[in-house]
Amino acid sequence: MSSSPAARLQQLFEGHRLTPTQRRIAHTMVRRAADVPFLSSVELAEVAGVSQPSVTRFAVALGFDGYPALRKHLRELAPPESPETGEDTPNEYQQAVHAEIENLRRLAELLADPAPVEQAGRLLAASRPLPVLGLRAAGAQARGFAYFAAKVHPDVRLLDEGGTLLPDRIDAARRAGATALLCFALPRHPKEVVETLAYARSAGLTVVTVADSAFAPVAGHSDLLIPAAVGTGLAFDTPCGPMLLGRVLLEAMCDELPDAQARLEEFDTRAAARGLFAE
Repeated sequence: MSSSPAARLQQLFEGHRLTPTQRRIAHTMVRRAADVPFLSSVELAEVAGVSQPSVTRFAVALGFDGYPALRKHLRELAPPESPETGEDTPNEYQQAVHAEIENLRRLAELLADPAPVEQAGRLLAASRPLPVLGLRAAGAQARGFAYFAAKVHPDVRLLDEGGTLLPDRIDAARRAGATALLCFALPRHPKEVVETLAYARSAGLTVVTVADSAFAPVAGHSDLLIPAAVGTGLAFDTPCGPMLLGRVLLEAMCDELPDAQARLEEFDTRAAARGLFAE
């Protein structure tokens, strides 16, 4: 199976040390992968919210003579247009679903190498307690992970509210023995999340992050970042990829917890005794 345009872009950026502005351009290119080969440097700069010279410097940083050479390279990588099938053009809701399916396909390609997820599973399983951070748009992902993780991990601490107490809660987790922190970081990225991850690392925690892009603002404050793109075709982003990646991390963590299955069976027994679920 041939890789998607976004996956090919990700491969192009790998191994390059990019500045924050360059990461922003890279992130924009990944999100607009189908359009980028046909954008001028001025148009790309406008979409990314940077200056035109920044786009030129970005192309040079990737090893090209300038932006025209980069665009030529991208056009050569672009697959030929598919022939018309005569089918009706999908409406905007269908297009959003198709885009999300493509995001999941890219995630599947990424998971062909299971090593990063397995490493994350070991880090999360070993941390007692395990703080899980997610603010604003990422709060739902953090809560979902924490809800299920608490069934197999002895001490999960959800951090889904910002404010001055966040560093205090990180300090408390560190004093209790925490060695790692899991963060869900989604756009628009709250400045407070970036600051909190910097504080967590300064406190000695290893930061594992699920983000919408390898070039997200949290990248510089993460020890292990695994990207899963969000859909952008609707008024509000659709985070199917990050949610699924969170469940994959749960599976990897369970594999590292020898008593995970016993804990799940114990919960099922108690739930049945309490008549907790409608059958």
